[in-house]
Amino acid sequence: MKKITILAIALCSFVNFAQEKESNWKKGGVFTLLFNQSAFNNDWQGGGVNNIATSASINYDFNYKKDNVVWDNKVILDYGLTKIDGNENGFQKTNDKIEISSLYGKQANKYWYYSAYASLKTQFADGFKSPAQTTKISTFFSPAYLQAGPGMLWKKSNNLKVNITPASARAIFVDSEFTATGSSFGVEQGETSRFELGANVAAYYKLDLVKNVSVENILNLYANYLENAGNIDVDYTLNVVMKINEYLSANIVAQAIYDDNAVAAVQVREVFGLGFNYKF
Repeated sequence: MKKITILAIALCSFVNFAQEKESNWKKGGVFTLLFNQSAFNNDWQGGGVNNIATSASINYDFNYKKDNVVWDNKVILDYGLTKIDGNENGFQKTNDKIEISSLYGKQANKYWYYSAYASLKTQFADGFKSPAQTTKISTFFSPAYLQAGPGMLWKKSNNLKVNITPASARAIFVDSEFTATGSSFGVEQGETSRFELGANVAAYYKLDLVKNVSVENILNLYANYLENAGNIDVDYTLNVVMKINEYLSANIVAQAIYDDNAVAAVQVREVFGLGFNYKF
């Protein structure tokens, strides 16, 4: 809880700083609350288990532009729970994400900028290997991915940009409890961190597919020069919002991750539900 409080204070301070010169900032975000529920009476013959699922997310951008300088910042917070009838373990986590990224650029020509990039990815709460919730495999700031480096930014608009970082440093942090008996998230047994140096490509594209349907694409590619440079880590997220009215929408979130340091397989998650949206 103390770590979460510190993170919240830091975010608030950053946002307050960003509000100093309103004319140079373009800010906007969406708070989304999704809810799913299935219920069956005792005479229902088709099969099924009563369940309730809910998740909340914040997707907030605050971008600065003045003369030949741009500074784009993004915060994504996502947390979800589900409760299945008959499961004695109570609510179980379905979504859990903290992502903060910052990209500074100084214009070289019309669309190209010299850039510096930094990002942090972690989670809020404990993660478990199975629904029984007996084996904890992750927790807040474990793992945590901190990445930074200089590069070149191609930016046509706030909705279309690609940042290329040929020398990107990345640190992975985990608590010692997860490496006591073996490696975890690429961090060797007995260690609490791992350092990598490689190439990173971060792409962002948002478009209105049709009226009231927006599609947001976020892609990150990373190749570690120091070990198996041919193995490229991939992290792709698709956010689709189908607006019903000012406050209601149907939301789809799909994410695919390939990181052979964590697991030699493609990790996939998908969330769909009716959402309450509040823009701020």
